[in-house]
Amino acid sequence: MELLFIIAAFVMGFIALKINLPPLVGFLLAGFGLHALGFQSNDALSTFADLGVTLLLFSIGLKLDIKTLLAKEIWLGATLHNVFSTLFFTFALLGLKLLGITMLADIGTAQLVLFGFALSFSSTVFAVKALQEKGEMNATYGTLAIGILVMQDIFAVVFLTASTGKIPEITALALFALPLLRPLFFKLLDWAGHGEMLVLYGIFLALVAGAGTFELVGMKPDLGALILGMLLAGHSKASELSKSLFNLKEILLICFFLNIGLSAAPTISGLGLALILILLLPVKGLLYFIIINKFKFRVRTSLLASLTLFNYSEFGLIVGGLAFKMGWLPGDTLVAIAIAVSISFIISAPLNNFGHSIYQRSRHWLKEHTAERLNPMDKLINPGRAQILILGMGRIGSGAYDELKEKYGDIILGIELREESARHHQSLGRNVISGDATDPDFWERILSTSHVKLVLLAMPNHQGNQFALEQLQSRNYQGQTAAIAAYNDQIDGLIEQGVDAAFNIYHEAGSGFARHVSEQLNPQFNQQKEYMKS
Repeated sequence: MELLFIIAAFVMGFIALKINLPPLVGFLLAGFGLHALGFQSNDALSTFADLGVTLLLFSIGLKLDIKTLLAKEIWLGATLHNVFSTLFFTFALLGLKLLGITMLADIGTAQLVLFGFALSFSSTVFAVKALQEKGEMNATYGTLAIGILVMQDIFAVVFLTASTGKIPEITALALFALPLLRPLFFKLLDWAGHGEMLVLYGIFLALVAGAGTFELVGMKPDLGALILGMLLAGHSKASELSKSLFNLKEILLICFFLNIGLSAAPTISGLGLALILILLLPVKGLLYFIIINKFKFRVRTSLLASLTLFNYSEFGLIVGGLAFKMGWLPGDTLVAIAIAVSISFIISAPLNNFGHSIYQRSRHWLKEHTAERLNPMDKLINPGRAQILILGMGRIGSGAYDELKEKYGDIILGIELREESARHHQSLGRNVISGDATDPDFWERILSTSHVKLVLLAMPNHQGNQFALEQLQSRNYQGQTAAIAAYNDQIDGLIEQGVDAAFNIYHEAGSGFARHVSEQLNPQFNQQKEYMKS
């Protein structure tokens, strides 16, 4: 049976990929098809699905800054949406009950509130998959969406604890000591190296130290994996650990999406209610947009975050299953939720794929906030009168900055990914701001590059330099570009792509890079000595 599951997932995932849909849509359809043929999920598939979600939340934690959750727009935004969305779905279900929907006839008001609460959540698994496939996990809207979803996970823990009457063990208080173990986790991560032991250590942290420990003391296991990931987020190898687990996590998540499709036993009444819930889904998305936009985010950020969250959550199935087990909701409602969750994924996938196009088409009739009132997380980037941009302020970028400053004066602006590193450069007197040049959102926020005559692509990641070059070209940048690369074929590729000069990263120090750029491109600048503010 497992072999048949693999074949169906591969075939449908491949078809979805070829028609420009995320493979997860194919996995869902494979599950539906298998269920229609009489197949059902089994313990092995469910176990693998749970492991995939646990590793996913651990990976999210590795990239999550705890300060993000403390931001008002995250915790308050998530709370407001949860409350208003629950109220909307509750009143909508009451209205459907009064209209004579048979399935809802015997359900009390308290149970309808529970139903509405389940529908208020969005899918963490879907959102993270969609953001990863677009490479926009670090975009402002991606950070916002993930923060809201983490808060929803916290709401889920509170609900599950209260509804089951299961009080965490007294030993759960020991979890507050986990931060004290952080130095030990860090040291073990240093010792784990870069191969199979790093992967094994990540699995141990996610499934044993995180999920296992939390389950042992009566807490939600997935939350444990998330928190362990957050504890390790500050380590220099956190990104490497996340990448090492990526393929394993992706394989296990295939089981998750197959499992959703296999869990639904469609009935006429369940399908009917599911279609009604799909018709109500745009209101949920609109609530996201209104609330996020009220925190003074740009229309683009509000819209893309709302599209990322435009779905029902697998958590709805957990709530429905719990409510059915306790006799609060009839079985048909569980079927309706399962079908609605699946259909919402199928609808949301292409919307996310075309999110940027949707924004371009709608931006003219959506009211934008003035630049002065924008949320600090979403401020526009003003390069001032900089004539040289250096993307990537590592060893080579910093050396190039100092060499070019000595030769041309204060006409340079450096862009550095890490905020603490940008502050360090600023303390040394360099004109550097924090920004991710591999994020399309960064380029959307730049006001103008009309004064820029030279851009140095000094990021250590070749794909990042390629992407930044594409963004510059798409914005009709007319100046010169120079880049670094690790291999000769990468240099040839950059030249073919349109860069004016490319140099081998192993043959150039930062000053050598700058010197060769000056000699080969001979850029001409308006000399000025005043220090520019970005």
